Amino acid sequence: MTRLISALFRLFLIAVLVVGLIAIWEQVRSNDLMSRFRRGDSVTQSIVLKEVKAMGKLELVRYTFKDIVEHEQANTFLPNANAILLVEGEATGCLDLTKIVPTDIAVHGDSITVLLPKPELCTWKINHDRSRVYDTRFSFLNESQLVSDAYRKAEHQVRESALNSGILDQTSRNADQMLRPLLERISGRKIKLAFQL
Repeated sequence: MTRLISALFRLFLIAVLVVGLIAIWEQVRSNDLMSRFRRGDSVTQSIVLKEVKAMGKLELVRYTFKDIVEHEQANTFLPNANAILLVEGEATGCLDLTKIVPTDIAVHGDSITVLLPKPELCTWKINHDRSRVYDTRFSFLNESQLVSDAYRKAEHQVRESALNSGILDQTSRNADQMLRPLLERISGRKIKLAFQL
């Protein structure tokens, strides 16, 4: 019986030692101590033009967001891994002018009514140059996947935040403020802008 307890105690000490060494390795790896052992980076690229596409989207507003994102990944046996990111993202509202057809323009005497396509969220993205990983814990061997998942969640949050902040309404207002005077100067007539439902 004492042999079994002694063996279990040794096994427990080995497990504590292994977990302790992993924790110390994570701390050392995240510090700049390891950078003095690196020799330099080498990058080779071959860029090939894949596609040329005509654009007809008129960007009218851009929202910029800053956020602190904490992403946690649940693990079964190990402690939950988490990453904390300082993120800057942006979202752009636009109108797709390629959707305008001749029947969307109606002339009534000295005025013109233009039916514009409904505003849309053109792009939403994380600005990686202005974002950084603040901290990661217990990520062990899959730190890149943890950070990648955190950035993906942050990008989705940028989209939701832009829509909740009224970017589509602001796009409509900006279209009226920018396009109406321009079209009135070009046509010499009073312009009324309306949006498709």
